[in-house]
Parts: sequence; structure tokens; C-alpha cells
Amino acid sequence: MTTDNPGRAVNYPVLALLAIDGVLCAVSAALFLPAHIGAVPFPLSALVGGLVNAGLVWVALRCTTSLRLAALPLWTWLLTVAVMTFGGPGDDLIFADRGVMAYGVLLLIVLGSAPPAWLLWQRRQALNADRP
Repeated sequence: MTTDNPGRAVNYPVLALLAIDGVLCAVSAALFLPAHIGAVPFPLSALVGGLVNAGLVWVALRCTTSLRLAALPLWTWLLTVAVMTFGGPGDDLIFADRGVMAYGVLLLIVLGSAPPAWLLWQRRQALNADRP
């Protein structure tokens, strides 16, 4: 007998790996944020980070019916971005730029969290529509 849902024994490790992927996504998006094409800032990693986060949340929604657990990759991503806003051991800053890119961290937060948040909101609306 085969089922589409492998069960809890597989789902929790998968959710843990998705949470770790959220951390890795945040680090890579933050490090590629100051990319430029010539002299023009091109923060494509903020949008790519949002799409990857949406993918992680989509997979998490397949593993659990709980929206709180499905949002775990998004929460770890946001927590990692928040931790990276503080100075490092040698007062090194990841989000230290000038001009328009001084607001790069805000762009990263908005573009990185909007797609997965929209996906979770859509699922919540669908669950509320099914209730009598």
C-alpha cells in the first residue's frame, strides 16, 4: 500500500532541513546583495531570495498542515537577516553601503519575505474558505 504522504517520521527532518535552507538562503542573498552591473547597483539576490523562500515554504506546506510549521523557513530567514544587521566581531557590517543601496536591507526584507508570506496568506484564505 503506497501513500502520497510519507508520515511524521519523514516530515520533521524535512522541515528541519528547510529551516536550515532558509538560513543559507538569507546568507547567500545578503552576500550577493551589493552586486553591480557596471556602476549601477543590481540587487537581484533580494528577488531570487524571495522566490527561493517561496519554494521552501511551498515544500513545507506539502509536509505539514500547520501554517506555523510551514512558515519555519521564512522565520529562520528573517531571523538570520536580523542577526546579520548587527556588527560582527571586528565591527564588520554586512549591510553597510552608500547611496541607494543603503536601503538594501529593507529591499532584501521586503522582496525576500513577500512571496512566501503571500503563499502562506493564500493557504490561510483557502483553509478559511473551506470552513463552514
